[in-house]
Amino acid sequence: MKPKVSENEQYLSSSNRITGAVVMVIGLVGLVDIVIEWRTLGGLLVAALIGVLMVVTYLGLFRPSVTLRPDGLLIRNHVRDHHVPWNRITDVDVADILRVETEGAGRIRCPGVQLVMRDLRKQRVGGRKLAAENSISRADFVVERIESHRERYAAAADPDSKVVTTWALPELIALAALLVIALVAQLLR
Repeated sequence: MKPKVSENEQYLSSSNRITGAVVMVIGLVGLVDIVIEWRTLGGLLVAALIGVLMVVTYLGLFRPSVTLRPDGLLIRNHVRDHHVPWNRITDVDVADILRVETEGAGRIRCPGVQLVMRDLRKQRVGGRKLAAENSISRADFVVERIESHRERYAAAADPDSKVVTTWALPELIALAALLVIALVAQLLR
C-alpha cells in the first residue's frame, strides 16, 4: 500500500514558534496558579490579561505561515488570511520577509517566511561564511517553490478566480472576549 502524499507544503518560522511555545507554557503555568490560588476578581483580571498575552503570542508567533496548495497560495498573516490563486501571482521576492505581488490585491507581505538580520549582515559584510541552513537560503527555497507551483498550477486555475482575504475571526473573538472579561473584572473590583 502506497503512503498518502500530501500536495500541501507549509512554511513558517521555527524560531518564532519556539519562542511562542515558551511564552505559552509560562502563561499556562500562570493560569494554573491563578485557578488554584486566586479565586477573586483580581485573579480573574490577571487571568484575563494572561489570556490576552497568550492570544497575542499565538497571533504574532504561531499563526503566520505560507501554505502551497494545488488550488492556490494560502498566506496566514497575524489577523488575516489571503487565498491567492496561482494565476493571480505576478511576482514573488524576499526583502526582510516574503512578498507576493498579485493582480488586483497588490503586494501581500508574509511574515511566516522571514530573513534573520544576522544573516543579512553577514551577507553584506562578507564576513564569516553563512551556514547551509540560514534564513536567506531558506527564503530563497520558498520563493523557488512558489514559482514552481505557479508554473505548474496557473494554467489549470479558474480564470475568474480572485484573491480572497478573510479575518482570523476565532482569534479576534477570543481576544475581544478576554479584553471584555478583564474590563468587567476591573470595574467590579
